[in-house]
Amino acid sequence: MKEENEENKDSKNLTLKVFEMVEKFGLWILEKLHLKFLAKFYTDHLEGMRYLVCGALSTVVNIASYALVAYTIFAGIQPETLRVTISDCVAFVIALIFAYWVNKTVVFETKCENFRTLLKEITSFTVCRLFTQFVSLGMMNLAVIIHMNDILMKVIANIVVIILNFVFSKLIIFKKDKKTDEKE
Repeated sequence: MKEENEENKDSKNLTLKVFEMVEKFGLWILEKLHLKFLAKFYTDHLEGMRYLVCGALSTVVNIASYALVAYTIFAGIQPETLRVTISDCVAFVIALIFAYWVNKTVVFETKCENFRTLLKEITSFTVCRLFTQFVSLGMMNLAVIIHMNDILMKVIANIVVIILNFVFSKLIIFKKDKKTDEKE
């Protein structure tokens, strides 16, 4: 058992090692601030908490990418709607790549035994994220049609999208193979 843990530590990817270092530091800070119950909650619900942290990081990547692209690379494009649309699409792709990377390596820690499996995983991730993007767009357009506050609907849509993305990631995209789990 001890040899297995040592082997497992060595096989961790660099991304996960760095994330775990930052995670341990954050948990240490919570304990020093006398918020041990939060640290315990985080460790008791590790996968879900990592998903939320990585989702927040993906959101930051999306917003930063959008700002960088919209206000530097495509700054002079007219009409404004074209600049915003192109920049938003580029930001979505960058955030999608980042989200796949952190979900695969940090949250769900999946390994693909061959290129075909990797391609299937990437494709299903992209399709599911595009689906939830369309769900979000549909909800936003519904807000316009029923004269609902768009910011309130944006919050509701984001909650729905986060839940759907987690369910798709857990049950479809990064599902662990029972045979692989039994070997470990």
